[in-house]
Amino acid sequence: MKSSKILVKVISTFFGAGYFPFIPGTFASVAGVFLFYLVKDNHPLYALLTSVLIITGFLISGMAERAFGKKDAPYIVIDEVCGMLLSLGFLPFYNLKVVIAGFLVFRILDSLKPYPAWQLQDLKGSAGVMADDIIAGIYTNIVLQLALRLASF
Repeated sequence: MKSSKILVKVISTFFGAGYFPFIPGTFASVAGVFLFYLVKDNHPLYALLTSVLIITGFLISGMAERAFGKKDAPYIVIDEVCGMLLSLGFLPFYNLKVVIAGFLVFRILDSLKPYPAWQLQDLKGSAGVMADDIIAGIYTNIVLQLALRLASF
């Protein structure tokens, strides 16, 4: 029982990124950028990694809430990693400016929680932890897709 609680904490904090003393979600988003750079050139692997992390996040973040004794505890950051990966996925091209823009837009949308993210964060358990960051990631990806296509004209 105790080892499973430790494993839940390790994964939900994304191997400790959630323990940063300030802005742990931002540090987890940076970790998502590093993951992006590791797999960005292998689209099937990128899709698989993102999917596995999202599924894992849904499976364990509710357990992590119980382990930390708090709803959407600030230590739980696997949701930010997933949101960041969704933000940067399958764009028509990448460069440092695009990645920085994606990072900034994601952090802004994650903070503002546009509809329906604000309402979804009130869901119980894993859905409440994961849904708002998934929405922010999808919205960020849409913004980047549109901006990059418009800029290419």
